Amino acid sequence: MLGIGKRVPIDKIETVIGPNTSFKGTLICDGSVRIDGVCEEGLIKTVGNIVIGPEARVAANLEAENVSVSGAVTGKIIAAGRLEILSTGKVWGDVEVGSFLLDEDGFFKGNLSMQAEPAPPAFDSPPNQPTAEPASAAPEDNAA
Repeated sequence: MLGIGKRVPIDKIETVIGPNTSFKGTLICDGSVRIDGVCEEGLIKTVGNIVIGPEARVAANLEAENVSVSGAVTGKIIAAGRLEILSTGKVWGDVEVGSFLLDEDGFFKGNLSMQAEPAPPAFDSPPNQPTAEPASAAPEDNAA
C-alpha cells in the first residue's frame, strides 16, 4: 500500500549526539541532526531535519524542517514541515508544525498549532436555509 511505512526523508545527517553522549546548551547547524543520547537545557536548531532515536532523552527546544521522535522530548518543537511521533515516541510540550503524525502507540501532551491553519467556520447564525416561497393565488383573469 502506498504511504504506509513512509517516513520523513532525511538528507545527509551531519551531526550525531551518540548514545553515550550528554549535551547541554545551544546547537545550531545547517545539516540534519540525530540524537541518540541526552540533551538538556537548550536549543537545537537546524534548517535540516532532527531525528530523535528510541533511547534518546531530550529536554530542550527543537527547531527544524522536519522532526521525527522515537524517544522522549520535553520542550517546544517548531517544525516548518512535519512532526512525527512514532510508536515509541513521547512528547511533552507545545508544538508548531506544518503537518503532524502521531503513531498509534505514540504519546503527545501539549498544545498543537498548525501553521497555515484555516480559520474555523462561523457558528454565529444557522447556515443559509432555502426559504419556501408562499403559495400564490392563481393569476386573476382581467379579460372582460
